[in-house]
Amino acid sequence: MSETKNKLVIVTGAGGYIGTSLVPFLLSKGYKVRAIDRYFFGEKLLDSHKNLEIIKDDIRNLDNTHFENGFAIIDLAAISNDPSGEKYAKETFEINHLARFNNAKLAKANGLKRYIIPSSCSNYGKINDDKIADETFKTNPLANYSAANIKAENDILPLADDKFCAIVLRQGTVYGISPKMRFDLAINGMTYGAWKSGVLPLMRPGTQRRPFLHIKDVLRVMYFMLNTDPKMVSGQIFNAGGHKNNYSIKDLSEIFKNKFNDKLKIEWYGSDDDRSYFVNFDKIKSIGFVNKFNAEDGIDDLLAKLESGEIDKTDETITLKWYETLEHWQEKIKSLEIDGKLLKL
Repeated sequence: MSETKNKLVIVTGAGGYIGTSLVPFLLSKGYKVRAIDRYFFGEKLLDSHKNLEIIKDDIRNLDNTHFENGFAIIDLAAISNDPSGEKYAKETFEINHLARFNNAKLAKANGLKRYIIPSSCSNYGKINDDKIADETFKTNPLANYSAANIKAENDILPLADDKFCAIVLRQGTVYGISPKMRFDLAINGMTYGAWKSGVLPLMRPGTQRRPFLHIKDVLRVMYFMLNTDPKMVSGQIFNAGGHKNNYSIKDLSEIFKNKFNDKLKIEWYGSDDDRSYFVNFDKIKSIGFVNKFNAEDGIDDLLAKLESGEIDKTDETITLKWYETLEHWQEKIKSLEIDGKLLKL
């Protein structure tokens, strides 16, 4: 691995679920970080640091100035789940595809050495139960979120050359503790329901299969890709995770039943989820990355924080709910303004 400490890493989406964990992690490893986000959830989730620069902006607005002196960019900013992607379809393709493609072009033009796009294993859509998707498997997007990811991948990877390392990481469904919590992710939401009310919420039909990825392993794989010889990774797609973190929803329900001594009530919700896929992680393992954490690790961490009162479920922890709340406030304030002002005329 090459030594890249003390270099500047640009992180978009720095105020989100992954970003608020990734930024302090990179700082702890000796990097300088330029943290770019709209900060819909506030800037308070990132502690000040001598090597941290916070920029409040929309990634659709970025230009050369945002990329000055950068070494690498981890382009996290995105409309980050299927329900939000369906409601905000136009914005999803603008942000998840076009803005990230533009960021990659700007990164290359400004001399950055690496561009990492966190994509998703949901790009595989639905595959037969006897098959496991490796990186060559045909993608089958079933929602705007994954369709926009695939468009971004297809546009960004051809930018790679011997001076510009572009990497796609198709991540499993992330889970675990972060300063900006989300409880609209499968394991996180299941843990909250089981802890709060003894009810385990399961999306129908329960047979759907998923690869999962602990947020601590997300940080580890980002660091790994910042440091790995570009000849081994540039212009390539990697499924990010490990084989033991391929779970069906029913597999997860059994883990929860064992942890809560079979006292859980199952509550099925939603229409049948067509997305179902297990994923092969041999490629990333072959270059030296092995995940460390499993579902039980994440559940234990979440339960400890819930018990201590350090985290709780609020509107801000449900992505679509929070977007809708912000829109409601915006409309309400606009309706009350006179000449663009409220009380101070």
